[in-house]
Amino acid sequence: MAWFVLVLSGVLEAVWATALGRSEGFTRLTPTVVFVLGLVGSMIGLAYAMRTLPIGTAYAVWVGIGAALTAGYAMATGEEPLSALRVLLLLGIVGCVIGLKLAH
Repeated sequence: MAWFVLVLSGVLEAVWATALGRSEGFTRLTPTVVFVLGLVGSMIGLAYAMRTLPIGTAYAVWVGIGAALTAGYAMATGEEPLSALRVLLLLGIVGCVIGLKLAH
C-alpha cells in the first residue's frame, strides 16, 4: 500500500509543480488552488509512505516520478523542447525509480 500511495503522491507532485508554474506568482486563482490541493495531497502521501519505506528511497522515488512527469508533460504540451536525448534521460529517471522499487 505504501508504494501505491508513494506513486500517487509523486503524480500529485507533478500536478502541483505544473500548477505552480501556471499560477503566475499566485495571481491566477484556479492554478493556485490546484497547487495548494496538490501540494497538500502530495505531502500527506509522502509522509504516509515514509512511515514504512526508507526515507531516502521514498524521497528519491517521489522526486523522480514528479520530475519525470512534470518534464514529460511540459514537452508534450510544447512548453519545453522535445528531443530524443531529453526523452532518453527522463526514461533513465523512470528506470532508476523502478530499480529502487525492485531493490527494496
